[in-house]
Amino acid sequence: MILHRSSSMFHFYKLSSPPKLLSKFNASSSCLSNSAPSSFYPLRVRFLGLNQWKGRPFRGFAAAAAVVSDKNGSSDTFFADDNVTWKSLGLSDLLIRALENSGFGRPSIVQAASVGPVLSGKDVVIAAETGSGKTHSYLVPLIEKLCTALGDSENSNSDKEPTPPRAPSLVLCPNVVLCEQVVRMANALSADNGEPLVRAVAVCGGQGWPIGKPDVIVSTPAALLNNIDPKRRRRMEFVRGVKYVVFDEADMLLCGSFQNQVIRLINMFRFDEKQLSRMNESGVEKPLEMDNSSLTQPDLQDEENLQDEYISDEGNFEGDSDVEGLTEETKSGSIKKKDWRRVRKNYQRSKQYIFVAATLPINGKKTAGAVLKQMFPDVDWISGNYLHFHNPRLKEKWIEVTVDTQVDALIEAVKERLEFGAETSRTMVFANTVDAVYAVTKILKTAGIECYCYHKDLSLEERAKTLINFQEKGGVFVCTDAAARGIDIPNVSHVIQADFATSAVDFLHRVGRTARAGQYGLVTCLYTESNRDLVDTIRRAAKLGQPVETAFSRKRSFRNKLKKRGSIKDRETSTAELTRV
Repeated sequence: MILHRSSSMFHFYKLSSPPKLLSKFNASSSCLSNSAPSSFYPLRVRFLGLNQWKGRPFRGFAAAAAVVSDKNGSSDTFFADDNVTWKSLGLSDLLIRALENSGFGRPSIVQAASVGPVLSGKDVVIAAETGSGKTHSYLVPLIEKLCTALGDSENSNSDKEPTPPRAPSLVLCPNVVLCEQVVRMANALSADNGEPLVRAVAVCGGQGWPIGKPDVIVSTPAALLNNIDPKRRRRMEFVRGVKYVVFDEADMLLCGSFQNQVIRLINMFRFDEKQLSRMNESGVEKPLEMDNSSLTQPDLQDEENLQDEYISDEGNFEGDSDVEGLTEETKSGSIKKKDWRRVRKNYQRSKQYIFVAATLPINGKKTAGAVLKQMFPDVDWISGNYLHFHNPRLKEKWIEVTVDTQVDALIEAVKERLEFGAETSRTMVFANTVDAVYAVTKILKTAGIECYCYHKDLSLEERAKTLINFQEKGGVFVCTDAAARGIDIPNVSHVIQADFATSAVDFLHRVGRTARAGQYGLVTCLYTESNRDLVDTIRRAAKLGQPVETAFSRKRSFRNKLKKRGSIKDRETSTAELTRV
């Protein structure tokens, strides 16, 4: 789009007469699609007796829960069935009251399906659409575990021996904003006296290592490694102490710039599990009181029983940096680096891994979903009903624009007000670059529309202040994809793509900022001829009730198709110019 060009070009546009407003969106509920899903999305099933989760395996890629139908026959695509309650999911009265006091009287469909598997202790993948309640899907059962452990320790006979501290949870997020959001959500669940049920802290940005022992540590991969690597004892105690590890926005963490750091942390935790398993087998009662070398020296007596870890150089999921933190503590010449990638074929598990994502591509060896399926073959998969599908509570408007029409189309779209019962109107406008954000902001202000500005180049304090103002006052929020993932802003009624997303994954995250938590919303997509192939693929998937995976950026055939069409258009343009000459 022209937003990729210099922002100065917008000075030459003259605004036309005031645009006509769109007709008000009829906020009627849509029924669930009856089309048959692919093998990755199984038939939606009704879970009966969700309170009897103990000892029962949950099906991989299970649907969330039965939806509830109203008198008019429409379906609730967010909340679980009326007979599924927090109590039926096995939660304690203390946590149920905390949830109700925070406004969570009913579990969502995804939460109803996730609580049981997480409580069971198995590794879990929660792959569900944006706005489905994924954060509480893992926070609620983890807080239940922590509260139960605290209650057990208080009821135990501790006159002679102090009770061990409850095992902390680790939540990894890709950025500081998401870390702080998770901390707020965890600390918001309070007991009757107003005190939080657990103590959650963020270790990121300018925040150092916490004083004392919090129940939940939320951090970015880089910040965590920076805090535990320099101090060997801290690293050993932390890796050994953590029992629950959550990867929020897992598709982002397992790919790209985060991959090496995350794989390295996974290797640390898995190696610790193997060491602890061997210590338990040998009868060691207090492994944490052993000296440093005993915790880091590998036992190679049964090397014939060791096998290579899944992660291989061929898959490009691990490099030398992934094992650096482990090998630096070994005695010189005692073991080769490659041996640190080995684990026992069978060893006693002592940690639980939870992966959470709103987009989880599985096509291709290097996609996040494929990595998870191979690294954790026994993991339980919870798939939301609309993962990679179009949200039925979302109305989409598609407008193809040109250099001459796009500014007017943008202003007209921003002036559209859809509140759906909300007291304050909130509109998010997405652009692809920081320069484009400033260009859009200037256009809107010239048209008399005040707006907020949000992008990665702003300081953390500026971003936090902007988010708070937008949440409290509403208005127009112009941003890059820095605001597209995970940020939960209630009652955003309208999302506008001034620049169309560069990939289908980014598209899903952008449009997921509205129609959240059972609400309705509108998305207006402005696109140019250069975006037409991607737009056509996404719209075709919506029309046929299919997932948009065929348009995911990692789909090689689709990328090649776009490149081929682009080269043809370039040749046609060149030919036309030659003809004119």
